[in-house]
Amino acid sequence: MKFIHSLCILALLTLAALPVFGQSKDKCEQPILITSAGQSADVTMAAMLCKKAGLTAKAVNRATAADVKDVKTLIIVPGFSSKGLGAAGVSREQEMDRVKEVIAAAQKQKIKIVMLHIGGKPRRGQQSDDFNKLSAEVSVHMIVVKQGDEDKFFSTIASAKNIGIDIVEKIVDAAKPLDGLFKKN
Repeated sequence: MKFIHSLCILALLTLAALPVFGQSKDKCEQPILITSAGQSADVTMAAMLCKKAGLTAKAVNRATAADVKDVKTLIIVPGFSSKGLGAAGVSREQEMDRVKEVIAAAQKQKIKIVMLHIGGKPRRGQQSDDFNKLSAEVSVHMIVVKQGDEDKFFSTIASAKNIGIDIVEKIVDAAKPLDGLFKKN
């Protein structure tokens, strides 16, 4: 009996130490600005997910600090794309600087940041993970397609920083946790 009791206590302590999956400390509000961190085409899909969830969102691939002034939530969609950077006419370093400026402006205005990683494995690795880490660490909540977290990259950040995270099977499944994060205006 003592053994079973000890196992139950151990299980409860283990669960208490895990990241908060499917929950956010704070509800987010609309309107929403969606921007890229790395210039991948995933921003277009993020805008479609927001639309599917019935959210008021505007997607601006190369958003600037000025673009965050009239929004209540910033959704960052990280993932490096050399093709996207080339089309935008910017270097990787210029893109990183832009993302940092947008994040700083959002934080200064107390705008909540949500990270939406829907690119899976193709948006991971050496070129993408700087953008992924930067975006994840400043977010109040993360939504990640399971294939992008096979190595627990995002789950580890969520646990260490006490950030809510939803891991979804497929891109289309991200609409439900998105809907759950936002108050309906």
